[in-house]
Amino acid sequence: MEQQKIAILTDIHGNHSALKAVLDEIDRDNETTHIHCLGDLIGIGHETNEVLDLLFSRKDTSFVIGNHDRAIMDILAGEQPDSIGAEREHHQWIAKHFDKYFLPLLEQIPKKSTAVYNGQRFLFTHYHLNDNECLLPVDYEPTVKKLDAHYQESQADMVCFGHHHVVHHFKSRERIYFNPGSLGCQHKPLAPYAMITVGEAGNIDVSLKEVPYDNKDFLLSYSRLQIPAKEFVLKNFYGNQHLYYLE
Repeated sequence: MEQQKIAILTDIHGNHSALKAVLDEIDRDNETTHIHCLGDLIGIGHETNEVLDLLFSRKDTSFVIGNHDRAIMDILAGEQPDSIGAEREHHQWIAKHFDKYFLPLLEQIPKKSTAVYNGQRFLFTHYHLNDNECLLPVDYEPTVKKLDAHYQESQADMVCFGHHHVVHHFKSRERIYFNPGSLGCQHKPLAPYAMITVGEAGNIDVSLKEVPYDNKDFLLSYSRLQIPAKEFVLKNFYGNQHLYYLE
């Protein structure tokens, strides 16, 4: 038995430039056996079709669905998404420019998935789910005690999730809980992801990565394309980095 190495990505949010930089780095590592992508592939960022084309062209990647993905799918199905106000207007713009070739592929993505690496059981989900498999509200003060209580019936040795865009890394006597942070929404031109190595003895090593990339065209395109809610998005999800390029 040899060690196994997997990559964890989450919350790409329609940022093709960031995603490509990360995948290029992963592809240079010949030891990586699989990629797990934990949802919110699209929405917030506008490079929807480019992101989906890049992801779905790969044979080494598994997915779980995110709430922004679900909102776009609901709109395309003629249903009302959970989003409201400016966020819904933004989602409607994304849906209007969505290549429907990708819709059947999105519809096949589950809410959670599992895998076993060197005897260690992994659970992958966009965020913590209730008994009806609906996303719970974001817990901005997570603790090991609360996570253990929620997953007390789980057999997983490690739970990987996203949704909350900051890094989580908790370890209890029961399991590890891990979120690598949003790949596509950061206040610096850096795209985070993680490499997880599971050794022959089942030992788990987590390595956080940050890949620099050129986000100038991505950010300036919000104004060029007149994307709804662009001021809110650029301020809250990207820290108004576009202003550096306007000087």
